[in-house]
Amino acid sequence: MTSRFSLGAFALGALFAASAAPALAAPCGTGTFEAWLEDFKKEAASKGISQPAIQAGLTGVTLDKAILARDHSQAVFNQTFEQFSGRMVPPRLARGSNMLKQYGSVLARIEQSYGVPAEVLVAIWGLETDFGVNTGKFPTMRSLATLAYDCRRSDMFKAELMDALRIVERGDLAPQEMRGAWAGEIGQTQFMPSSYIKYAVDFDGNGRRDLLRSAPDVLASTANFLASYGWQRGKNWEPGSANFAVIQQWNKSEVYARTIGYFATQLAHAP
Repeated sequence: MTSRFSLGAFALGALFAASAAPALAAPCGTGTFEAWLEDFKKEAASKGISQPAIQAGLTGVTLDKAILARDHSQAVFNQTFEQFSGRMVPPRLARGSNMLKQYGSVLARIEQSYGVPAEVLVAIWGLETDFGVNTGKFPTMRSLATLAYDCRRSDMFKAELMDALRIVERGDLAPQEMRGAWAGEIGQTQFMPSSYIKYAVDFDGNGRRDLLRSAPDVLASTANFLASYGWQRGKNWEPGSANFAVIQQWNKSEVYARTIGYFATQLAHAP
């Protein structure tokens, strides 16, 4: 398992720990997956999603038992901040510094628009996918449909699958492009589809919110997420600060949030 998917399991563990109660929506897990998917298509249509988007997104989608096995066997993350940050930050520091320089003008415009410093955005980018190198290879529609059919968190993943179809419908990504981590995160900073719908922005001005290929869109969308949760322009992000609380909206784990802050501080002091 690569460090990326270890990270994904960690991030998801924090997310799912906050997930409330067992799903109540029928017919999760009770009939065949194929029958469930047909019912889901009807529900999507009733919520205003177009038939072309439904057909493009869901035709040929099958159950993936390997995804269920991953979901049911998530290990508890038990590394300390010192262990996790020591493993994750030093190998990414030089590349992160280079990214600050390479995208300096874009990052400056993003900070002007959203108030989020370049170092914080680049730290998240590096920790999530090694600056877009390891975005994941699991077909998003298949992963989400599998997890929505399963009864552990059916309602949550049904909502995510609906939003994945909305991403297709508005023309941001085609279904075959949508590959990511095993639980449905997509893009270079690993947005769940619901976050993609809410926070993705078209910062490069090409008419699409492309979090797979467009670094300006990726970085601006990440800034938009943080700004939407109350990022305070010009303030620090030390543990206990208001901005650190915003970082914890990105990932509720204190170890992960502290690692983002530590990485950002290291980048701010890099030559």
